[in-house]
Amino acid sequence: MHKEQAQTILERFAHKRVLVVGDLMVDEYVWGNVSRVSPEAPVLVVDADSHTFVPGGAANVVHNLKVLGAEALVAGVVGRDAVGERLLDELRLLGADTSAVVMTDDRPTTQKTRIVAGSQQIVRVDRERRGALPPDIAQQLAGRASELLSVCDALLFSDYDKGVLAEPTVRVLMEAARRSDAVVTANPKPPSSRFYRDADLVQLNKAEAEQASGAHLTRTPEDAFHAAGTRLRAALDVRNLLVTRSAQGMTIFKASGDFVDIQPHRVEVYDGTGAGDTTVSALTLALACGASIEEAATLGNAAGGAVVRKVGVATATTHEIASMFE
Repeated sequence: MHKEQAQTILERFAHKRVLVVGDLMVDEYVWGNVSRVSPEAPVLVVDADSHTFVPGGAANVVHNLKVLGAEALVAGVVGRDAVGERLLDELRLLGADTSAVVMTDDRPTTQKTRIVAGSQQIVRVDRERRGALPPDIAQQLAGRASELLSVCDALLFSDYDKGVLAEPTVRVLMEAARRSDAVVTANPKPPSSRFYRDADLVQLNKAEAEQASGAHLTRTPEDAFHAAGTRLRAALDVRNLLVTRSAQGMTIFKASGDFVDIQPHRVEVYDGTGAGDTTVSALTLALACGASIEEAATLGNAAGGAVVRKVGVATATTHEIASMFE
């Protein structure tokens, strides 16, 4: 893809409406430096000098969409706690529609705290509950989200397997999206990957694809990898399966049985955290703009390449994505 072609599609991102449904999280970072070992235990002491609080999980997808110029609507669940309130405030500051977010006493807001020394993450602390939603909360979520789909160009499931996206909820929303002629994409974890049959695209990384398929894909010859990916797409019954492959780029497996390998952008990688969110955000918008699956995946690949050059959960602008092309 030439830069001019990429820019033409990227310019169409503005004002596209995408409903993000999934696991809302907070990514908290404690930044500092290490100069000594604790006298209390054989662990490093981090002298903290700054602290950041950013939207994570499905909320990071919302952030990515807003940075790319789209209108983002979000549906999910947060705890009735201070962290949940702050996350909703952050999403509203981004300009996202949070009317389909349900607050509940059933669980705390998912929070991941990362301790970073210099540019190296040394430990992560998770606060979360992964059980299925109570039926009344699940019904409330599905109802609110379905109402919003009538004004959306795309539905993006950001599924981190935290219990919010049960299969009945997914099916209700898939049917609503089809009635609205919205593009449907999903970035699930292996345990829930089979919830998304008939989606326009499901995105998995290589390790997730290996787990979902039961095939050994690491250091597998290309022909065996392609055969396994083709079988997995058929098993998931999705229109397109995208497998991201880190330094090997990504591969699209189509319903026709064909596949397309997309080569990676050669960049210096500082942090891969959140790159999948950036990739799926860009390719969903491209599909909503009428781009072909190959064009959409190529832009998603460039978006992922742009964001791994940054430390922490980050986003990529349309300008940064365009700069990846000659």
